[in-house]
Amino acid sequence: MSTTEKPRLRPVDLAREHGMSTQAVRNYEDAGILPAATRTEHGYRTYTPMHAQASRTFRALTAGHGHAMSTAIMCAVNSGDVGSALQMIDDAHVQLREERATLRSVEHALAGVEPAGTTRGGVEPAGTTRGGVEPAGTTRGGVEPAGTTPAGLFIGPLAHKLGVEPATLRKWERAGLVRPHRDRKTGYRVYAESAVRDAQLTRQLRRGGFALRQIAPLIAHVRSAGGVEPLADLMDDWRGRIHARGRAMLTGAAELDRYLVLRNPDGPVRPELPVAPPSVPVHR
Repeated sequence: MSTTEKPRLRPVDLAREHGMSTQAVRNYEDAGILPAATRTEHGYRTYTPMHAQASRTFRALTAGHGHAMSTAIMCAVNSGDVGSALQMIDDAHVQLREERATLRSVEHALAGVEPAGTTRGGVEPAGTTRGGVEPAGTTRGGVEPAGTTPAGLFIGPLAHKLGVEPATLRKWERAGLVRPHRDRKTGYRVYAESAVRDAQLTRQLRRGGFALRQIAPLIAHVRSAGGVEPLADLMDDWRGRIHARGRAMLTGAAELDRYLVLRNPDGPVRPELPVAPPSVPVHR
């Protein structure tokens, strides 16, 4: 082999690097993940270091983008449409940023929910209710008894506490986000501790711009966990998965850059980073 000829690799050479089968290598090529192999005079596939880097790139991309998106990225690159590949990566970073913002909003919302058994903010005294509440079977704007019962808050005091209208609480109830029960004697809605918690969390998330349909799954998690306190592990896991995906996307981008250079060594030169000024020596 001449010094300018690229080394030849067999399918088994690519397979061994990633612990996969030679059939998987052929499948990658058929799917467009690898560029087309050259063939020997006997019809055997032969690959080059560029194919090996394509395989490394795909494997790295899948950790941050998933199999389907990584396949689309590699197919775009191998067809010469690098711009579309970069656009897909840009879109994925935007989605990750939005997920980080969602995480922060949820953490803020959970921090604003009173722990079980506390009375932060106090119960509104009689006569300070905001708006009326409808007892079962009455017309809208019906008279609501002021204050609370041992079983919980009536809709007026809770609405005042949250800074919303009673109609808003009824809307959340219809969406399944808040579940008051009915007082057996009067038929009035009564919000027990768990319902107050759900209403507080819904209010916080609505302030963060979440739609009711987006809030429902989180409320379900809170209910199944028995409160917001057990969700700490869930939030830590979510945060860890976001960080891990971000790092994986960086790794995939680095491998893709190497692949692009191999595909087009005479292509556009990367912009040079500004050189940091020399550090000032410390005189002691």
